[in-house]
Amino acid sequence: MKIQSLFDYCLSKEGAYLDFPFGKMSAVIKIMNQKTYEKIEKYMLSCMNDGAHDNQHIYRVLYSALDIADGFTVDRDVLIAASLLHDIGRDAQFKNPECDHAIVGAEMACKFLLEIGWDKNKAFQVKTCIETHRFRNGNPPTSIEAKILYDADKLDATGTMGIARTLAYKGIVSEPLYYVDENGNVLDDLTDNKPSFFQEYNWKLKNVYDKFFTDRARMIAEERRKASVDLYESMFREVYASHKTGVHLLKKTIEESR
Repeated sequence: MKIQSLFDYCLSKEGAYLDFPFGKMSAVIKIMNQKTYEKIEKYMLSCMNDGAHDNQHIYRVLYSALDIADGFTVDRDVLIAASLLHDIGRDAQFKNPECDHAIVGAEMACKFLLEIGWDKNKAFQVKTCIETHRFRNGNPPTSIEAKILYDADKLDATGTMGIARTLAYKGIVSEPLYYVDENGNVLDDLTDNKPSFFQEYNWKLKNVYDKFFTDRARMIAEERRKASVDLYESMFREVYASHKTGVHLLKKTIEESR
């Protein structure tokens, strides 16, 4: 068999190796073919139990990552696997809030990829991408694949989708939309440290637009920003007016009944 034909043959196989005089060498470290994709997808689906970080969130992140990657030279095997597996540690974090789903998920992903025959170097690249994708930790992404995953994940926190997902998550963990002060006034500013949707919006959602690494992600996010702001501000006006009017009328009614 000609050497080019041999390499072409190896491209169609998982975990293919060639024997050279100086030892066994991986001809193709890994190929994201349909069979490999389905294995990873099946494992991902078995791990997803969070309504705000469900399988459709995973697919949106994957599709955004591929969109962003179109302008870069990237390892798409690593990018696709990292996108599919980036939230598989969520269940562990939900059961134990002390866990960081990015760290737990990175370990789970690496272990799984090695078990299905992935090259160690690529499995560790996926691990690093997942470790650094989280918004809140102090471990910024460095590789282009990691930066793209980070941006793709953050894009799903922008626009109306970001608000919808946050509302869904707050319901799952039994946190309220907002709190009020001792006079019944709705709290929404950064001095309100109790977890609620309004607090999450002001701490995270409205600030995510300045945190992207790539121009493509930044552009997409900016297109979505106004819809997010409008939805939040409309919601705040509605509840603020309801409380302001209602508190006044209740006080008046009680005083008149004395």
